[in-house]
Amino acid sequence: MLTARRTSVVKSTSTMAARVLGSTGSSQHTEQRRTLLGISKSLDQRLYRMAKGVMPPISKTEEIALGCGTIGFDRDIFSGNPSLKHLQDTYDPKLTAEEQSYLDNEVNTLCSLLNDHDIAMNKDFTKEAWDYMRDHGFFALKIPKEWGGKGFSTHAVSQVLVKLGTHSMDANATVAVPNSLGPGELLVRYGTDDQKEYFLPRLSDGTLIPCFGLTGPHSGSDATSLIQSDCVVEERNGELGVVASFKKRYITLAPVAGVVGLGLNLADPKGLLKGQGEGGFTVALLERDHPGLRMGPRHMPLNSAFMNGTVEGEDVWIPMDSILGGQERCGKGWQMFVECLAEGRGVSLPAGSAGAGRVIVGAVGAYSRVRKQFRVPIAEFGGIQEALSTAGSDALITIAGTDLMNAIVDNHEAPMVISSIMKQNCTERGRRMVEHGMDIAAGSAICRGDNNYLGNTYMGLPIAITVEGANIMTRSFQIIGQGLTRCHPHMLELIQSLQMPKEEEDKAISIFTKQFYKVVHHGLTNFGSSITRGIGATFSTKTRSKTAYTDGKKMVDYHEKQLLRLSANFALTADLCFTLGGRLKFEELLMGRLADAMGAIFLGYATLHHYSRQKGVEGLEAITEHAMLRLEKEAQDALKEASDNFPGPLGPVASTVMKMGCFPLGSLTRPYSSPSDQLTKEVSRMITTPSALRDMFNENVYMAPEGETHQVSDLIRALPICVEADKIASTLRREKREPTAEEVDKIAKAEAIRDVLVQVDVFPHITDAEGQEGYVRPALVGTDERLSSLDRKKFA
Repeated sequence: MLTARRTSVVKSTSTMAARVLGSTGSSQHTEQRRTLLGISKSLDQRLYRMAKGVMPPISKTEEIALGCGTIGFDRDIFSGNPSLKHLQDTYDPKLTAEEQSYLDNEVNTLCSLLNDHDIAMNKDFTKEAWDYMRDHGFFALKIPKEWGGKGFSTHAVSQVLVKLGTHSMDANATVAVPNSLGPGELLVRYGTDDQKEYFLPRLSDGTLIPCFGLTGPHSGSDATSLIQSDCVVEERNGELGVVASFKKRYITLAPVAGVVGLGLNLADPKGLLKGQGEGGFTVALLERDHPGLRMGPRHMPLNSAFMNGTVEGEDVWIPMDSILGGQERCGKGWQMFVECLAEGRGVSLPAGSAGAGRVIVGAVGAYSRVRKQFRVPIAEFGGIQEALSTAGSDALITIAGTDLMNAIVDNHEAPMVISSIMKQNCTERGRRMVEHGMDIAAGSAICRGDNNYLGNTYMGLPIAITVEGANIMTRSFQIIGQGLTRCHPHMLELIQSLQMPKEEEDKAISIFTKQFYKVVHHGLTNFGSSITRGIGATFSTKTRSKTAYTDGKKMVDYHEKQLLRLSANFALTADLCFTLGGRLKFEELLMGRLADAMGAIFLGYATLHHYSRQKGVEGLEAITEHAMLRLEKEAQDALKEASDNFPGPLGPVASTVMKMGCFPLGSLTRPYSSPSDQLTKEVSRMITTPSALRDMFNENVYMAPEGETHQVSDLIRALPICVEADKIASTLRREKREPTAEEVDKIAKAEAIRDVLVQVDVFPHITDAEGQEGYVRPALVGTDERLSSLDRKKFA
């Protein structure tokens, strides 16, 4: 409303100026020009002051966050005109021969040393497994070779974590931390020469296992508040340092770490830093034996076995050379931390979900063909097909997003908003995938033991949902809260102008006015694009073939148009959010819906990018189509809910504008629906029968050597045998004949395999007490006496 009024006044003022200047003499021209400029300046001032009145001051932490990381494709989405071709031309994740060899050898060897059930029961790895991880660089995948590390790409680290995630989520988490939020990368980027020379070789050869201590009892999602993590600059015996007291919890690897990076809130009340560094978020590097440092007590995150615990200390003296980066880096910790956080949140955690997705497609897909009920493989039941196809397309989406994010980071970008989307969206999809897998595998998924390959992942997924920024907070605040200011093509400068001091008001008004016009133009452009693209998308959806997924080029062209339409819708809605001013920060329901829309759009582009790299795989069109239809519906539904519930005093106006732009023909311009049953069955069929598509998903799944018992490997290898036997049985029924000797052998082999693979583990005892000689379960104690008593009463 304010925008329309401002534009109208400017236009009428310009028209008046043209008329006056065209009909008066030169002396009058100058006077009229001054009058009009005065009116325009007055309007600019009023508009600026109104905007300043509704925009709260930006905190120092927020200001630093706005300057951290990079922007790229996230800004393209906010512009309303992202380009698939740009993604295809710029990002191509690949492994070197050395990285592939590491996956095929060292990672496989480590997996062979790990028994997931034993790890869960013993709550630790064996010494042999720990030594292997230390000796073969698993904690130094990102440290440059010059310091003894592997120097691997982000994509390689991700693929290592994916394969570990297909076998042991505890191993995945243990290797992830040192290669993302451990001090290693911080040291490489910001450490002093002495710190690098001392720590990096010891981290590389596994002498020191690292951890990072940030979260405290009162500092979770608000990690930078650093409550109970205070330190003060002091001088002792002529040496400058800090005295720190801290309580940290949830610190992964703390119980076994040899060095910890500590996030502290530094104060310098005596001015001892003398301009070399400043107060604020500061990182200290302390070895385990540092005086006053306490590390060791463990948390037990649900049923997981990875090391997690506390880091505490009171009045701990920390010399200045133990501050990461030295004295000059005092107060710069937040910027250092946030720029490294993109990799931990956007790469490491999604890799676990990608690993889970590969197992669901590979092992659960096979199980649904191996397992029979009512003499029919359960893969033929509609409910199973629905769950499998949904899990399969979620797996594709997660893998596609993971590959694209890896390539973005390897392109020396640190996109904070995309990183948040990946963390929140992929871990949520990971949870849904595993839940579907649990439902399908049923009894075999709930009985613990070596044969259960889903239970530990299922129990561990809430940890991925919670850590490194809980998903609720990430979705309902961070993605859009940061995205609107950081990624919008014009808003950052506009907001910064509103924070300028009073003495620079004239300059601030000039910047504000220029950016304001750009925002107005941006909104009007996306309003028009939303209408035209919306009508076009509706027409193309209604007229296209229901089997368009068989033609890959047509499929990509169609879905790219839908994503462009949805991007314009999203960008228009983002502009309308500015009518809320500072109140937007408290409208988390709106921001959550917009995060859903943006996440679906980004992952839609990632899925098409994945298809362009993998096309030629038989069946890929069908599952890509399934994934795209779901993503488009997710974005559409999120935007519809946002338009129905737009908040604020101008909410009814914004809602009307949004509906006119996003859905100009009402329900006709909400054309996206869930995949058809026909497509669902086709995707499920390819997941549950030998296919090139299954082979693609199985590429980075750990497969135990032939002959070793390993449920995931055995299921994957059993699938073609069972499918062939079922085909033989079907042929025999159709031809009404007896089987040949060879056919009898194949059917018998399949039945024997089925009988083994549907078994679940049983134990003579589960607790140590049960295993003791003479132990009787409490429920059975006294049973004989009760029976004797009844017998006596009976014959009395």
